[in-house]
Amino acid sequence: MPAQPPLYNDSVAASNPLRAEQARELERYIEHLKTDKSRRLSDIKKLRQRFAESIGYPPPGKPDPKEPASFTQIGEDSLGVYYRAMIPILPGVHAEGIYITPKNATGRVPLVISMHGGGGSPEVALFNGGANYHDMVRGGVKNGYAVFAPQHLFRADGFPGDIRTRTDERLKLVGTSLTAVEIAKITRSLDVLLKRPELDPKRVAMVGLSYGGYYALVTPALEPRIKVAVSSCYFGVQEWRYEHDELSVPSDFRFPDRFTQLLDSDLVALICPRALLIQAGKSDDDDHRAGGVKLAPASAEHYKKVGKGDNFEFLIFDGGHEFHDPSAWAFLKKHL
Repeated sequence: MPAQPPLYNDSVAASNPLRAEQARELERYIEHLKTDKSRRLSDIKKLRQRFAESIGYPPPGKPDPKEPASFTQIGEDSLGVYYRAMIPILPGVHAEGIYITPKNATGRVPLVISMHGGGGSPEVALFNGGANYHDMVRGGVKNGYAVFAPQHLFRADGFPGDIRTRTDERLKLVGTSLTAVEIAKITRSLDVLLKRPELDPKRVAMVGLSYGGYYALVTPALEPRIKVAVSSCYFGVQEWRYEHDELSVPSDFRFPDRFTQLLDSDLVALICPRALLIQAGKSDDDDHRAGGVKLAPASAEHYKKVGKGDNFEFLIFDGGHEFHDPSAWAFLKKHL
């Protein structure tokens, strides 16, 4: 049997320049997509639908209609009465938080959703004056509003430290996301809360710090019942991080078109013309301020186009990573 000619082999190193060029090509393509204005949606209805689809909202399923929400009194002080709220929102899933009714209320009162930040809880936002939350929770009660302070998923006893990331990635594999579920914890709680006799269902606001500031942006973008929002120390953070180090963007801020059609300034368009105040601390880290400075003019433009320029404010206050009470409560008093 005649000997077969040797099979062709190329040098392994021959692919090195080709692989490097692939990396450069994809990097250029990413930059092209980020700046390709032809792909951007200008129709608000379609943009809202795109955002909802991108995060898998609403999350599939309904709660057991036979399971009632519960409000258990846990405390009382000179300002209000405190309840532990447990509200079914999905099959086997509840929204949990602290609900406070003001003692100085006469007639029906507005509702303020007060959203804690990363690693926090409603209790942290209330404890010993609230630390950097200041009066983000009790301030609403002092102003005669009822307050719902929901609990979102962060550190949990008996679970790994990265439980939030793990849960989000698993939810994305089954068609939704942690962002979608946590928005639903608020929107479906409103279905229950706004039936309470002490509340005025037409006067709803939302405030939040840091991670809570994220939810004070994305929740009103999908929930029209929220008429006024204050987002503190969040706006433009992920855009800044993506430009400087894309790997620092946490899992639950990653969804399709996040940095093309769904910049924070695009989400503002979904809130407009409802009132929105964005706060940033002058001495906070760059990523919690600089991105917002860059995006704020585009956000303001949405309001100017519909003749509601006074409904949008972007404030850089003297302070750090904290809730700025004076501007927030003045803004709610003006618009709620």
